[in-house]
Amino acid sequence: MDFQGTYTAMVTPFRDRVLDIEAYRELLNRQRSARVAGVVPCGCTGEAATLDENERKRLLSTALEAVGDSMQVVPGTGSNSTETAIALTKTAEIEGAHAAMLITPYYNKPSQEGLVKHYTRIADATTIPLVLYNVPSRTGVTLAAETVAELYSTGRFAAIKEAGGRVDAVSDFLSKSSIVVLSGDDSLTVPMMSIGAKGVVSVVSNLFPGAVREMVDFALEGNFKRASEIHFQLLPVIRAAFVESNPSPIKAMLATRGLIANELRAPLAPVSETSMTVVHRALETAEKVVSS
Repeated sequence: MDFQGTYTAMVTPFRDRVLDIEAYRELLNRQRSARVAGVVPCGCTGEAATLDENERKRLLSTALEAVGDSMQVVPGTGSNSTETAIALTKTAEIEGAHAAMLITPYYNKPSQEGLVKHYTRIADATTIPLVLYNVPSRTGVTLAAETVAELYSTGRFAAIKEAGGRVDAVSDFLSKSSIVVLSGDDSLTVPMMSIGAKGVVSVVSNLFPGAVREMVDFALEGNFKRASEIHFQLLPVIRAAFVESNPSPIKAMLATRGLIANELRAPLAPVSETSMTVVHRALETAEKVVSS
């Protein structure tokens, strides 16, 4: 399975503490219209840790129904429990997901050997294409390049979402294997692609899917001058999207646009008044120069 381009880490809209499926469908329709490569439901941006099994299934089935074969649907199915991750990945496979994205186990802080065993067991229990997800700021553990290469050699792991905040990570991974690297940090997408990454799993594309897709497509074509221009147009929004813990700021932006309710599940909360000022200023700046 080919992984490249823009993948949107979908937010999960809530209204009165339950899933807002109508708003979710509209967000998915915007992604389809923007012709992104894929969507990632039930990830960190989707507040997966607060979702129950039935909610995960409903979000996945809604995504598959909304986008059809026009793009890939790659749900997050990772967990800090190997058995739970296996069960979630099996469910995604049965439901018809195109692939599954697996965050490193959080809280447990396993060794590299433990990570290999974790991922190998998931791979052995399923046949769906798998994407590794490295985000040490959220999990407390980092996937080493040697570990990624070992997993890639099994033929079961097609790509890795790298969200460790290091452009050098792309060099580390690609010096040891041919795994597809996707940026997991909106601000680093163009720099990472300049040394071999093939796209992004983006938060900001919830709001500006067309602009992010254009930026990534230009980078894939080798037109880094044009890609950089779009990067700088998006930069105020990128910075504002992480002024507080994701996804609180991006949900505030989407709510400002009238696309969702500004509602999150505890323990997350809407951004502060100070951060909301940053959000509004960023939107005002970006909307003058960026097409959605």
